[in-house]
Amino acid sequence: MAILLDVGARAHVPVMAAELVELCAPASGDTVVDCTFGHGGHAQLFAERIGPDGTLIAIDRDPLVRERFEELAADWPCAARFVRADFADALAELREEGVTADIVYFDLGVSSLQIDEPRRGFSYTRDAPLDMRMDPEAPLSARDLVNAWDERALVRVLREYGEEPHATRIARAIVARRRERPIETTGELVAVIESAVPAGRRLGHGHPAKRTFQALRIAVNHELESLDRALPEAFGLLAPGGRLAAISFHSLEDRRVKRFLRELARGCTCPPDFPICVCGRQPQAELLTNRAVRPRAGEIAANPRSASARLRVARKLATGGADGGEEGR
Repeated sequence: MAILLDVGARAHVPVMAAELVELCAPASGDTVVDCTFGHGGHAQLFAERIGPDGTLIAIDRDPLVRERFEELAADWPCAARFVRADFADALAELREEGVTADIVYFDLGVSSLQIDEPRRGFSYTRDAPLDMRMDPEAPLSARDLVNAWDERALVRVLREYGEEPHATRIARAIVARRRERPIETTGELVAVIESAVPAGRRLGHGHPAKRTFQALRIAVNHELESLDRALPEAFGLLAPGGRLAAISFHSLEDRRVKRFLRELARGCTCPPDFPICVCGRQPQAELLTNRAVRPRAGEIAANPRSASARLRVARKLATGGADGGEEGR
């Protein structure tokens, strides 16, 4: 089924845009790589700042995003290019081409374009086909996963990717329900989840389907595996002095970004009682955010989706290697 996307219907405000631009400090002539183009709000701000001598490379796996890219890029002062691919694969291809970037940034998770289009099946608040594919041409949908994976696999996904305390109850309810008939829509899945979660645990814990939908979306799109591959590729793409930034929306993403950047920023690892350094390890990056930057209260009030956002940024040092340190190999 073809999905029609109205890219101009809603005003879009990119999350933590001011903080991202300030910390990345784009300058005239820079090459910027937007790994998660989506609605293009962040890219618009960077394009305006890098000017006619700059280049912005936009990456997104969703083919429907290209229309939005072309709409915006037509008015940009800089050179622009769109790469349709998973960002880990796209970054590896750019490195093979010999591209060097001054700024690479990620705005992780599902985009506003995707979650606001009910037929994509990302939202638990509207009934729609159970899909959740960021790339509509990908072979595995959430419907496939929910109706085919055994109970043990479902429990693992819900625990690891959703940190769902009722993973066993929900997985068992899914398996019981699909014995009667397949689970086809988001509404049907929400009903199953609500039947499995104890009523007393629903109050004050957000929507009971939130964690399950997050877990399924991550599994369908291989989001964490892709991020683990993408971070060292992104760092390797940077010129010395270049900035790597990531906006995360849940702890699974943020922990990976935090661990990766801190490993890059580590220097000597010799025991403290050694009189001199014998390991020779040099920091490859400087942390520009020692702690994650969070959205201001005013932004959260205007855009509740930003509430869980966390921004981390690091600058590549001249001593930085091309592969992003031990953790990136």
